[in-house]
Amino acid sequence: MSGMSKSASSRAPVRHPTEAILESISDGVFTVDADWRITSFNRAAEKITGIPRREALGRLCSEVFRSSMCAADCALRRTLKTGRDIIGKSGYIIDARGARIPISLSTAVLRGPVGRVEGGAETFRDLSEVEALRSELEDKYRAGDLRSRSPLMQRVFDVLPAVASSPSTVLLLGETGTGKELAARTIHGLSPRNRGPFTAVNCGAFPDTLLESELFGYKAGAFTGADRDKPGRFAQAKGGTLFLDEIGDVSPALQVRLLRFLQDRVYEPLGSTRSEKADVRIIAATHRDLAELMRRGEFRDDLYYRLNVIRLELPPLRRRKEDIPLLVREFIEQFNRLQAKHVSGIAPEALSLLLGHDWPGNIRELENVIERSFILCREGAIGLEHLPEELTAAGRTWTGPGIRSAHDDLDARAIRSALERHGFSRTAAARDLGIHKTTLFRRMKRLGIRRPERDGRSARGKS
Repeated sequence: MSGMSKSASSRAPVRHPTEAILESISDGVFTVDADWRITSFNRAAEKITGIPRREALGRLCSEVFRSSMCAADCALRRTLKTGRDIIGKSGYIIDARGARIPISLSTAVLRGPVGRVEGGAETFRDLSEVEALRSELEDKYRAGDLRSRSPLMQRVFDVLPAVASSPSTVLLLGETGTGKELAARTIHGLSPRNRGPFTAVNCGAFPDTLLESELFGYKAGAFTGADRDKPGRFAQAKGGTLFLDEIGDVSPALQVRLLRFLQDRVYEPLGSTRSEKADVRIIAATHRDLAELMRRGEFRDDLYYRLNVIRLELPPLRRRKEDIPLLVREFIEQFNRLQAKHVSGIAPEALSLLLGHDWPGNIRELENVIERSFILCREGAIGLEHLPEELTAAGRTWTGPGIRSAHDDLDARAIRSALERHGFSRTAAARDLGIHKTTLFRRMKRLGIRRPERDGRSARGKS
């Protein structure tokens, strides 16, 4: 027994308990001396970086990791300089194959027996799977530049690829500020025409005579001051997409010329005697009720039917309030980049107030509110004190939900929408929402959601 013990001992030297622990954890750990040379490198560090321990030991840590922070913002260098630990800083390293690995790292000072600084230690965690999951979730709520968690918008997202691949004319409907131009750009970006130009014109921003020359262009001598040819938007959009915003504001006379183009894909510049062809896809949009305009004789039936080949309606923000937190975060990130600031987010009570507002100006109004609040917020999170007075004044008399009740309200909206889409089948609705059927039952009971009765009885045959 004793001989076996001595033999085993000679083959496997006893490790220090700390070393054994570091070898067993899933986070990469390494230490450096005062000259920034690696003195220890655990098994997880080998696995994450793809660099064997024998090759890492004794080398400069910047040579091994090639991190995004090595040159300008080394976390370990800052810790050794200030004596303060850093916890959970984000960055990336380049592994042995040249791949970019996202990581979260923490640092600490290594001191000798008498308290003298002898080097530093750093732990880092591979976030590749987390980033992949985050990307997958974001892709689920994204179509081109459009992002939404709303079930109403998901229905739009579902058909966008097919709409984009088609050459047909598209009619976008929705209130002002719902993102119709962004939807048009997304359709163009997903389409086979994405290498061609995207040209937008607001039909309501021009008088009728100017709009005609803006769209069709003109020849030299067509009118006083026309001393040379000018191509119109149809010519500029050749091979791409022409977005006609506020098509409901076009006069009946100009509607005739648009109708001819949609029928034959030809037009005549002002002052020209020859027709010209344009390979252009049309996407039109309006916030007006075209059916009502037709009844009043203000919009041609035949033009409406030419435009209404594919029809998409964008819901107002008050019907997709579950998107408000997502949009707020995006606007804050956008303004941080533009203004080189570091606003961290929005306080719960401020977000609750935004969730309680009806947003008659839709996404455009929300963006303006965040931009104004962003200017007043120098650091930290946007709070109630940074929101516009018209919102906070309404909030003082508003007795609506707090943050928990607001969450319940959003939950109830999503559940009702899913139930309506699936004919009030709770099994199908639960599958659509990505939750178990019993979870849906429990939430419906807590939120007081009931299926409608039919013929005086509860709907049967629906699980």
